[in-house]
Amino acid sequence: MSDQHSVKVELGDRAYEIIIGSGVLARAASYMTPLLSRPKLAIVADENLADSHLPVLRSALSDAGIEHDSYLVPSGEASKNFDRLADLCDWLLGQKIERNDCIVALGGGVVGDLTGFAAAILRRGTRFIQIPTSLLAQVDSSIGGKTAINAKSGKNLIGAFHQPDLVLADMDVLKTLPPREIGAGYAEIVKYGALGDADFFAWLEENGARVLALEEDATVEAVAQSCCAKAAIVARDERETGERALLNLGHTFGHAFEALTGYDNTLLHGEAVAYGMVLAFAFSAARGDCPSGDATRVKAHIAASGLPTEMSAIGDGKFAADALIEAMTQDKKVQNGKMRFILAHGLGDTYIADNVAPAELRDFLLAQGAQDA
Repeated sequence: MSDQHSVKVELGDRAYEIIIGSGVLARAASYMTPLLSRPKLAIVADENLADSHLPVLRSALSDAGIEHDSYLVPSGEASKNFDRLADLCDWLLGQKIERNDCIVALGGGVVGDLTGFAAAILRRGTRFIQIPTSLLAQVDSSIGGKTAINAKSGKNLIGAFHQPDLVLADMDVLKTLPPREIGAGYAEIVKYGALGDADFFAWLEENGARVLALEEDATVEAVAQSCCAKAAIVARDERETGERALLNLGHTFGHAFEALTGYDNTLLHGEAVAYGMVLAFAFSAARGDCPSGDATRVKAHIAASGLPTEMSAIGDGKFAADALIEAMTQDKKVQNGKMRFILAHGLGDTYIADNVAPAELRDFLLAQGAQDA
C-alpha cells in the first residue's frame, strides 16, 4: 500500500481534505464518520460500478453501522440533464435526506457534477462527499465545488458552486479503467504543468508513461501534485473571478469540439482538453505570445501520451470554423459578449486573453484544418 497523502483545500470554515492513496475506498467509513450528523447517508453511483466499487463502499458503511441506500446513474454526459436531476432529487427526498446529511458521489465527473448540483439545490443546500473513480475526476472535477448539468447550448451551463466536505481518491479504483479513460484523465494532469508549473511539466515528460501505466509511486505523485495545484488556486479564487479561470486552459477550444460531436464517445472530455491545449499553445505561438518551441513540446508530449493533436483525428475530421466559433460564444467564460481564452506566454506561464478578434480566430482554425463553410 502506498503512503497516504492528504491535501487540504483552505476555504476557512468550509475547508476540506483530499485523501489520496490505495485502499481508501475500503476505509471510507472511517473518513466519513466524523463528518456525519447521524449514521445515515445516500450514495449516487455510476451504474457501471454496481458490481465493482459500490459493493466495497456499501460493505464499509454497513460494517460501521451507517444506514445507506444507492441511486444508479447511467454512464455518460447524457445523464447530466434536467430530467435526471429531477429524478435524483425526488429520490433523495424520498430517502428523507436532511440538510445536515451527506450525499456521496461515487463515480467520474458526470456523477460528481450531477450529485454536487443536486446537493447544492436540495433543501437549499445539503452536504456531499466526492469519491472520484476516474483519473480525470480525481485530479480535477471532484475538487473545487463546481457542479453543473449540460444544456442544449453547451456543457456545464447550468450549475452552482458547492464545495464538498471530503474527497477520497483511491488509486486502486483506477486499475479497472480502460486505457482511454486513463489517457483522458492524464490530459488534466498535463494541464497543471502547462498552465503554471514548468518543472512539473518536465517531470511528466520524463515520467508520464509510468503514470499512464499506473505505476503506483508515479501515479500517486502525479495525482497529489495536481490536487495541490488545484487546491491552491481554488483557495485563492473560489468563484473564478480571476486566477481560477487559468484552470480552463484548453477548455474553450475543447468544449467546442465536444459540443459539435454531441457529447458522445467520439471525444472524451479529457481528450477534448488535450487537443484544446495543443490549439491554445499553437494559437499563442501564432500570435507571437509564446515560443514556438514550447508549443511544440506541448503537442509532442500530448501525442506521445496517445491523445489527439490533429483536427483530422476527431470524428470524421470535418468541423466548420464558423460552427466552432459559435460554440465558443456559449462558453461560460464569455464576458460582455467577448470570448475569453486561456493563452500562454510559455510553458507554465498562462494568462487570460479577452482581446481575440473573431477574424483572427477564424483564420487560425482554418489553418488548423477547419472548413471554410
